[in-house]
Amino acid sequence: EAMEAVLVNRSRIEPKVALLKPISAAIAIGTGGPFGAEGPIIQTGGALGSLVGQVLHTTAVERKVLLACGAAAGMSATFNTPIAGVILAIELLLFEFKARSFIPLVIASTLATAVHMQLLGPGPMFSVSAVDFGIPHALPFYLVLGPVCGIAAVLLSKALYWVEDTFEKLPVDELWWPAIGALFLGIIGFFVPRVLGVGYDTIGDILNGNLAWKLLLIVMLAKFGALVISLGSGTSGGLLAPTFMWSAAMGGLFAMIGNHVFPSAHLSPGAFAVVAMGAVFGAASRATFSFIIFAFEITRDYNSVLPLMLVAVIADGVAMLFMPRSSIMTEKLARRGLHVHQDYEADVLAQSTVSETMEKNAPVILAGTKVGQVAERIARHDPEVARHEAMLIVDSEGKLKGVVTRGDILRALDKDSSGALTVEEAGSTKMVVTYPDELISEAVAKMLQFQVGRLPVVDHADDRKIVGYLNRAAIMAARMRRLRDEHMRDQGWLGFRGNQSIKVEASRS
Repeated sequence: EAMEAVLVNRSRIEPKVALLKPISAAIAIGTGGPFGAEGPIIQTGGALGSLVGQVLHTTAVERKVLLACGAAAGMSATFNTPIAGVILAIELLLFEFKARSFIPLVIASTLATAVHMQLLGPGPMFSVSAVDFGIPHALPFYLVLGPVCGIAAVLLSKALYWVEDTFEKLPVDELWWPAIGALFLGIIGFFVPRVLGVGYDTIGDILNGNLAWKLLLIVMLAKFGALVISLGSGTSGGLLAPTFMWSAAMGGLFAMIGNHVFPSAHLSPGAFAVVAMGAVFGAASRATFSFIIFAFEITRDYNSVLPLMLVAVIADGVAMLFMPRSSIMTEKLARRGLHVHQDYEADVLAQSTVSETMEKNAPVILAGTKVGQVAERIARHDPEVARHEAMLIVDSEGKLKGVVTRGDILRALDKDSSGALTVEEAGSTKMVVTYPDELISEAVAKMLQFQVGRLPVVDHADDRKIVGYLNRAAIMAARMRRLRDEHMRDQGWLGFRGNQSIKVEASRS
């Protein structure tokens, strides 16, 4: 809901979400739903942030930052994970890393964590006894765990949306779907009571290696089934805690199997549970960095960082092979025709200056030139005129006086078919200019604001001294050069040749 609000509704969330989301989640979890409270808390925090932005006089971007601050505060207050709360808001809601958003995010997350520490204490969310993460001797096992976690993440997403599709095909009103889901949940919970509710105690037992392998297997399968059936039926609840439970059980079970097959391995089920817990949800949500930090913060064991990093990125890579364009968080939006771009890259136009992109030989024409003469040159396909949509008007000293476009020429001929008007009379003397040291992004902003397709480039000291010419074709060529840098391989020392270079030509400006 928060992601949809950012993408579609200009970061506006209805007030009823802030009121009803925690109530519905409390009912679902309190009656045994296999959910976590963190999802609704994060959504409620985001809704409150959005409401503050709607009450105040804010822009859509400012509302988005407030929404993300509420979500980050909700996660930080729930799990006592301030760093992960900030990063998660950046990865799943903001899709940017700028001071305008990072500073308020850190403040919101810090204050929320301070409240958590005051009410619940400063300790980590889960009290985990000292475990041996087995670096470096366990690295081969972590390399195998990575693909397993990636496949598990894909399986979770596919199973959840398959259940949703199955419920949509049922010949009953959708109001009955949660009741049907609750029936199946009750059956599962009758045989495996540990799957009911949030399950933090069970997660703690798994992380501390207190469960036998048979119980781990039962908890993993039962929690997975209860989760996808309950969420797929439309019941409100958080995805994070239940995924942590079954993925931690999977990690612990993996270590036990490894110890059985390789008795000398001495793998710690608790260590592998921690790593799998962070890797599976990170891969499923495409927020890998957030959950590397998250798993570290909830255990406060620095030795977990290396295996977490290794397994999480491998799992993410495997998940991307099977779900290249969506994640468990964005699949529903993708089905509605929305594409969420979760990759981060610097704006190419903000990395280049006008002087690097402009044409140094600006197309110019004397102010006294008759419109008829210009039209005749265009008809003859004179290369100095025909390839340009606009030309800069200059006086006899080469000083800038205005801009004339082909449209101006046609309108002047309609007004006076003899072509006796000069280009200065036909063109515009109210110009928008740019400077060599300006960023391309700043020049593009001027083009959009004043609805022009090209800009004279002038000297800072003299606005009439022409130093170049910037048009849309030159801007597109700059973008194409960046694409070439990303995809074209240079010849290496071993003599392998790269692909043929992309030829960029500006046809008309």
